[in-house]
Amino acid sequence: MKWQTKITEMTNIEYPIIMGAFAIIGKAEFTAAFSNAGGLGILTAINFKTIEEFTEEIKKVKELTNKPWGINFTISPPISNKQGKNLGRDEDSYLQFLNIAIDEGVKIFTTSAYNAKKIGERIQDAECYWFHKCSTIKHAKSAEKAGVDAITLVGLEGTGFKNPYQNTTLVNLTMAKKLLNIPIIAAGGIGDARGFLGALFMGAEAVCFGTAIIPTKESLASDYWKKKIIRQNIFDDKFHKKVFHYALKESLDASMAAGHCEKIISIEDFIKNSIIEQSEEIIKNCSFL
Repeated sequence: MKWQTKITEMTNIEYPIIMGAFAIIGKAEFTAAFSNAGGLGILTAINFKTIEEFTEEIKKVKELTNKPWGINFTISPPISNKQGKNLGRDEDSYLQFLNIAIDEGVKIFTTSAYNAKKIGERIQDAECYWFHKCSTIKHAKSAEKAGVDAITLVGLEGTGFKNPYQNTTLVNLTMAKKLLNIPIIAAGGIGDARGFLGALFMGAEAVCFGTAIIPTKESLASDYWKKKIIRQNIFDDKFHKKVFHYALKESLDASMAAGHCEKIISIEDFIKNSIIEQSEEIIKNCSFL
């Protein structure tokens, strides 16, 4: 079947599947492999300290794939700079990176962590797409007002830094579909075909995978990191507390999607077999459709 949504139409990708933005491992090889498998690979700008490194990495992605891909800019909140936390960079320091990417022909950009209106305006001035990641409906509505082309909405089941007012993926998606007028990309604890289909049925135009793709062959994660996710008991009390009680910090802890990670497979196997083929089989055998 043809997987056509507003996001696939914007990005020209085969499947409505987007790669999460990863510190450390969000580099050319992983990005290109994800795009070659039919999704939207994402290069993460925070991984590169200099313009020269960043430019070389963009060129490397272009050598490895002719499929669509994008770049993420993790925007540092002002308070984190004062506290010495390394959550990203401010908007101004990214503008030169952004201009290089635009000159190199990149058409899709994602932003996260903090508002990015200045970067977003530059993206859209260049007639490129701007997707922004949010953890709450309140922030999603603000981003919509700022003019983003789509929102990635992360549910409480996801990994990363938490917001005390964050809701679950189910509540996020169903309420966002009611309150927002722009395309929604689902994220947070999704790791298999049923979660993927469920997100689309709840109103998402694409799904962003994070934890679920770390233990893939092309992932640049260490063997220790991959095995830690595969062996993670998501029902462990301590793990549950870290994920659902806002105690998840910068660590190797995964999202609840770890429960679907059973072995190391290729990214193509994950996207085309674990997600797409199984989703099509579910649809084929679904009695209420």
